[in-house]
Formats: sequence, C-alpha cells, structure tokens
Amino acid sequence: MQRLIADIKSGQIKPAYLLYGEESYLIRQYKDKLKDAALAGGDPMNLNRFEGKGVSIPNIIDMAETLPFFAERRVILLEHTELLKSGGEQLAEYLENPSPSSCFIFAESTVDKRSKLYKAVAKLGTVVEFARQDEQTLKKWILSILKKENKQITAQTMELFLEKTGDDMENIRKELEKLICYCLDRDVITSEDVEAICIHQIQNQIFDMISAISAGNQQKALQLYYDLLALREPPMRILALITRQFHMLLQIKELARKGNTQRMIAEKMTLKPFIAGKYMTQASGFDMEYLKQALKDCADADYSFKSGKMTDQMSVELLIVNYSKKYKRAK
Repeated sequence: MQRLIADIKSGQIKPAYLLYGEESYLIRQYKDKLKDAALAGGDPMNLNRFEGKGVSIPNIIDMAETLPFFAERRVILLEHTELLKSGGEQLAEYLENPSPSSCFIFAESTVDKRSKLYKAVAKLGTVVEFARQDEQTLKKWILSILKKENKQITAQTMELFLEKTGDDMENIRKELEKLICYCLDRDVITSEDVEAICIHQIQNQIFDMISAISAGNQQKALQLYYDLLALREPPMRILALITRQFHMLLQIKELARKGNTQRMIAEKMTLKPFIAGKYMTQASGFDMEYLKQALKDCADADYSFKSGKMTDQMSVELLIVNYSKKYKRAK
C-alpha cells in the first residue's frame, strides 16, 4: 500500500499494478487516483478500459502497443476480467516485454496467485490487496469524515451505526452521507438519527428475525420476513441466510463452550469483535440440540420447495412459524 501511495504522489508510475480484494470502495478510490497519476493530466484518449469476462487479449495488446497521444504513457485499465484466475497466459507472455509507454492497471475482486498473469504483474509492478477494514480503522475513517463536516458522534451511537451498515465501506459512506444531510442543522448525531435514516442490511434483519424467534415473537419474526419479501429478496436466499445464521450460532456456542474468549471467537470465525459479541449473546439463548434441529429443518424446508411439495415462500414462512412457537431456553 505504501509503495502504491508513494508512486501516486511522486508520479513515478510502474508498468503494471494489481488492486484486488473484498473492499471494493478502496479499490475504486485508489484505482482512480492511480489512473489520474498515470495519465498525468493528459488526454483521456490515452485511457483504454476493458471490463468483464471475455475481453479480447489481442485487442488489449494492440492498444498497449499504440503510442500515446502527446503524452508519456497509455493506460490500459482492466476491471473484473478474471484473467488473473485463468485465461491470462497470453497477456502474461506479453508483460515479459511490454511497450515502455504502456501502464496496465488491473482491478479484481479475487485472483489466483499461482496464475502466470499474477506472477507477471507482481514481477513487473506492484500488487496491493484491499481486505475488509477492522473495526478501529472504520471508526477512525468515519470520525475523519464527520470532523470535516463539523459533526460529532458518541461511541454508543457509532456502534449502532456500524451494526446497521456492516463493514462495507461503500455502504458506510452512502449511509453516512444520508446521516450528515439529515442532521444538517445539528452538531451531534444521535442514536435516534441513526434509527431514523440508516437502512438495516439484510444480514441484520436475519439477526433480528432469529432474535424474534428466540423470544417467541412470531408476529415480529414474520413481519421481518414480509419486509424482506417486499424488498424483493428471494425466499430461498432468505432461507440460506437463516441457515447460515443458525450454523454460525452453533459454531460460536461450541467455541464458547470450549472456553474461547470473544476475541478468540472473532479471529476463528473471521468476524469483527463487536459482531462476534452480538452473536455470542444470541447463541447463549439456544441449546445445542435446538440449533442442530434448526439446521435439519432448514434443509427440510429447502427440500419441500425443490420437490414441489410447497412454494418457496410458504416453506420459509412455515419454518418461521414453527420455530417461533417451539422455542426453548438454552441449557
């Protein structure tokens, strides 16, 4: 990362860069900065963009061999091509001796480090992985944005905000902009503001649905389900997320039973510590047999739909109804 930032600031651009990982917001930010630095204020005609699977490698090489128009370099931007997973061998061979006036920028979500193209880019230039940011980094970033807008937020309200947005920086930025506009005439952002304006992510709604089931609140559990349907979430996707949630709770309960701390569980489950804490609290409300049976019944609900016994919406609804009735406290 430091080498990438240094190159952007100095304008000493390498022949190839690969930006990849789960954090698409950071990839886009640095991709744009790198592109502008590589073009150095030159004519946008010197930028050639290729996107998606099936891009023509001969066309890419032809553009790379084309001299830039009154500028130092031509920028070849390749996004989501998956060439760094497979199919990039021809381009890897070209990068062994590329045109000195071309700069390749790859932006991908996932790569195969064993691929020839990955190794070629790593040898020729710079590779940077943009992983999901940890909780403290996200909080510092949020505070820096709020400071520029002369806004303040308490630690408790910050926790609530992150619970609603998750750790995706793109979503955080979007929700933060809405929140700042909503509180335009006030200096302090409150929990009530967050509740009023921030969209509850689907995973959080599934969490709330399981909590409602655990409390025997059938009405709330079903309302959350209907809300997701109104947002055009497919019933089978909702079922998959419910299954995932029960499976995660079972794993967390087992880890807690073996004496793992919240931090240890967060590391083993690759969760943020505050998220792990929420799941540990929820898991404590169920016994092991209940969670195992829940997973079996989720599989049965999936089979009921796929075998044509009932519709997808009805199979999930019946699961929610049954479980919000038969809840048992943890043992």
